[in-house]
Parts: sequence; structure tokens; C-alpha cells
Amino acid sequence: MKVSMLRSAVAIGLSACLYTASVNAQLDPLTVQIQPLAQTSLITDVVNAGDKLVAVGQRGHVLVFDKQWQQVSTPVVTQLTKAFFLTDTLGWAVGHDATIIHTNDGGMTWSLQMQSTELEKPFLDVRFFSEQHGIAIGAYGLFYRTEDGGKTWQDEFHQELLFEEDVSYLNDLKQQDQQLYLSERAALLPHFNRIINLDDQRLLLVGELGLVAVSTDMGRSFERVDFDYDGSMFNAITVDNNVYVMGLRGHVFQASSDLDVWQQIELPVESSINGALVNDGDLYLVGNAGIVLKVDDGKAEIVTRRQGENIVSLAKSKQGDIWFAGSKGLFQLPK
Repeated sequence: MKVSMLRSAVAIGLSACLYTASVNAQLDPLTVQIQPLAQTSLITDVVNAGDKLVAVGQRGHVLVFDKQWQQVSTPVVTQLTKAFFLTDTLGWAVGHDATIIHTNDGGMTWSLQMQSTELEKPFLDVRFFSEQHGIAIGAYGLFYRTEDGGKTWQDEFHQELLFEEDVSYLNDLKQQDQQLYLSERAALLPHFNRIINLDDQRLLLVGELGLVAVSTDMGRSFERVDFDYDGSMFNAITVDNNVYVMGLRGHVFQASSDLDVWQQIELPVESSINGALVNDGDLYLVGNAGIVLKVDDGKAEIVTRRQGENIVSLAKSKQGDIWFAGSKGLFQLPK
């Protein structure tokens, strides 16, 4: 199989240790899912949903914070990786086995929109542009779109993000062996790890093998950005008129909104950086080895380090508290 040898075990999303095998889909989530220690188990994302916070994680766990954390039932027991809320009430979460679930009441109840064990790929991010139109992305170029609020999802293949030699390889293979062509096509694209809106409504996509790309048509087509690093990028964030991308082994880069010139931000650690948050004008980064960093004027300093765990996401509650999510669940830093 002509798959790049540069791929590493950590490249599917954030870090290898954050992705465990899916629980048997035949189990009834309503009877096995609610766990007393869910808040301290693997949590892969925490996001704002109006005045509440919503966190997702292993075994289909969803927890909602409104003064305190409460676990709610979901229709799946597969690991969830990312959540997105378009409004205070309308939200989606995605995960392993190409799973997509939906809520219309701020995360209190969820319904299944898509799941495919045959794909054997996780979704790693989801984003909606309106109540009807959204996309979900994931490993090996997994890319699905809905234009009816998630009732149906259609897959897209973004050949424009292949390397030139892979395009030629696929074109030749398509003429020779259709079955092998389809098999190879499903594995040649890099992992799509995160997609965000830029301030000018362009989309920024980051992923494996130094993938940084932009779209001006809501993800129907992409153009690669010149980016002189071939490691995995796990996340991205906009701060004022600047864009930051972050990923493997402490690599963080910053550029202005034109994305022409990238400057590396030197970090005091080499831990992979998984998540970011702007709080009171300051940029905070979190990553593996329990690292929490603050970036100010292009310089990064360690806020704290929690040994023995990986931090993947963070969000600020309406009370002004910052909650962190990772391999040991949800926590706040001591004040």
C-alpha cells in the first residue's frame, strides 16, 4: 500500500494514548454508559453551550456543567472525540466508528445521526455553518457533509489535498484495478484533525504531515498553504488578527491572517500541544505530559504541569472558571 512512511502512531488526532478501542456496539448504552467515575475518566473535549459546558469522552460519555457536572445518556458507547455547538441548544458530537450524535436541548438528550463500523475511522472534528449545513472530518481524509441538519450525510473526497505523486498513482491505479483504487484512495489522504472558521469566514484545516489548507467555499474545495513543517498539526485558533496552529512535539506556529509567513513559537517543552483558549486576551495552550502554557508577545511560559496525564482541551465557564479535559477527566487549576 502506498501510504507515507512518515505517519506515526500519534497522528490520528491528538495522541495515541487518547484513543482506546471502541466498546462493543452491541451493548445497550442506556444500561452500561452511566458511570460514577465518568468525570475522572478520559475526556477528549470540553466546549461552551450557551451558559453551560459540555464535555465528551470515552464510551460515549457526555457530561453537562451547570453549577456542577452531570453525566447524561447518549445512544452510543463508542469513544467521542469532539463537540460543536452552533447555538445554545443545537450541538453535535463526533467520534469513533464514524459516529455523529446530535442534541437540540443544550446537550441534555442526544440522538444518533450516523455510525459506520465498516469505515473503521474516527471523526475528529465537526462544524456547522447553519442549522442545516455542516461538515465532519477525520482520519485518512474522512470528510462528510450534511445539508439537512444531519438527517443524511454524504462523503466527499478531497483529491486536491493529495501529494502530486499520489494523484498520479491513483489515476494510474484507477485504470488498472478499480477495487484496489478504492482501497488505496481511502488511505492516502492525511488525517484531518481540526477545522476552524477564520475571521474572514474562510475555513482553516490542519492535519497530518504538515497539512494546513484554506477554503473559501465552506469546505467544498481547499488550497494548501505553504508550510515548512511536515509533522502533525492537532489544533488551530485565531487571536486578534493572528492565526496559531499547534501540534506534534511542541511545534506551534503563528501567522497573520494572510497566512503567508509562519513564525515558530519557541516553547520550553517538547510535549505535543492539543488545545488552546484565549482568556482575557491571553493565549493558553495545553498538551501532553500535563502541560499548561501561556503565550504572551510571542513568548511561552509554563503555568503548570500535571505529571502522569495528557490535557487535550479547555473551556471557560460562565462563572469565569477554566475547566481542563484530558486523560484523567475534568479538573480546574488551584487558584
